[in-house]
Amino acid sequence: MHGYEMLAELADRTGDVWRPSPGSLYPALQLLEDQGLVRSTAEHSRRRFELTAEGRALHAQQAGAAPPWETIAGAADEGALALRSALRDVELAVSQVAEAGTPEQQASACVLLTELRRRLYLLLAGPSAPESR
Repeated sequence: MHGYEMLAELADRTGDVWRPSPGSLYPALQLLEDQGLVRSTAEHSRRRFELTAEGRALHAQQAGAAPPWETIAGAADEGALALRSALRDVELAVSQVAEAGTPEQQASACVLLTELRRRLYLLLAGPSAPESR
């Protein structure tokens, strides 16, 4: 796989709980390559990574262990997952307003998002925080 394919695959396998950044993935891949566990080849100006024989042997030795993405996804808090899902839905709606909305709709969206941010901070402040509306 290419690095960005790995990033997408890890996000997919963990239900978007774990999204490593390129800044963490590529140094890890370089370390694995330095250790002889993976090799990279150039393909259409991109680097493709695959396990070496030594990497496959190490993987086979750990065959009984749960893959890290299952461990991470299994330990995820359901409330946090629901919140992330809701945020993705809001991000999609904001993107659509930014692309297709009129200037007035975009300005209204900014007001809504500013109010949402303020109310989220009030939520963190606890029950003693005055709530507007």
